Amino acid sequence: MMRFVLILLAFLAPAPAHAFCKMALGLGLDISSSVNADEYRLQIEGLADALDSAEVIDAILRPEGAHIAAAAYEWSGYQQQDTIVSWSILDSPEAIHRFANRLRAHRRPYWDFATALGKAVEYGGKLLETAPACQRQVLDVSGDGVNNVGVDPEYFYRLGLFEGIVVNGLVIRGADPDPVLYYQTQVMYGPDAFVAIAQDFADYRTVMKSKLLREIDAELILGAK
Repeated sequence: MMRFVLILLAFLAPAPAHAFCKMALGLGLDISSSVNADEYRLQIEGLADALDSAEVIDAILRPEGAHIAAAAYEWSGYQQQDTIVSWSILDSPEAIHRFANRLRAHRRPYWDFATALGKAVEYGGKLLETAPACQRQVLDVSGDGVNNVGVDPEYFYRLGLFEGIVVNGLVIRGADPDPVLYYQTQVMYGPDAFVAIAQDFADYRTVMKSKLLREIDAELILGAK
């Protein structure tokens, strides 16, 4: 009788949800010389707080069984690009909290290098080559200025190295020239790519949160297949 009950309970129990990765997300943060210490903390803690928010956690884990893979890096000069947090599977609130806390614990290695946006994008593209298999690949590049050393991001796009990758930008205003147009014409790339605009670094956290929600729920918002 007991065996019959156990078999019946196993039969009636809901099947485990099929786990799938809906997006591999590379996150690039600007640490060029135009970003001071306070602005740097606003940026990296703003990203951590945005990921850690209840709305973003819910979006990452919806529907049941869904998750994303994420990696974060920082960039500045021609040879100054470094991974902060390597590829991590964000499949639970605890995993997301751990990722966010690793961002918060990081300490900036460089202070006085230029703004090499082309190399920043190239590094992100190579990082995505090592990402776990997911339904989409998205590169997020944040910055407060235009490229001033090396080639522009468009150079790498013309080489065909970013097929299947969407590159979105988060531009922080305040520099001269205003970097918004540069991000719109030289940085964003791919179907439904977009540039989010923060009026200053204090605005970064709110804008990043909205940006993440748009990227994570791209199928719902943009009707992607």
